[in-house]
Amino acid sequence: MRAAFEAARAAAGQGEVPIGAVVVCNGEVIAMAGNAPRTLHDPTAHAEMLAIRAAASRLGRDRLEDCDLWVTLEPCAMCAGAIAHARIARLYYAASDPKGGAVEHGPRFFAQPTCHHRPEIYSGIGEAEAAEMLRNFFRDRR
Repeated sequence: MRAAFEAARAAAGQGEVPIGAVVVCNGEVIAMAGNAPRTLHDPTAHAEMLAIRAAASRLGRDRLEDCDLWVTLEPCAMCAGAIAHARIARLYYAASDPKGGAVEHGPRFFAQPTCHHRPEIYSGIGEAEAAEMLRNFFRDRR
């Protein structure tokens, strides 16, 4: 999660919402990304999406069933869909997102009968740090 926080801080430094994601395979970080929708002019450039794309490219395959995803905020519906399609084995996230999250909030994507893959899910890891980083980011923007 430390690496995901690093990526989140880097994203904030670029004026992006401070969210970071890391893909780990066999104990090795193989991809790391921060949010970049504004920088890349791409609404799909969430940290999770960028990290999953980079990991798939590095491994040369679309299925990441032996990989874990660490992210600083509960994934949205788009990212949850990508996690399912990539067959991520385990999802670890820091802060819950009652407004935009889709794992334990909103559509609860992985609990839907139409979801074809459900990763193991671990939440609350570094939650206070992630929540503080997000609060500070938005407070400074107001």
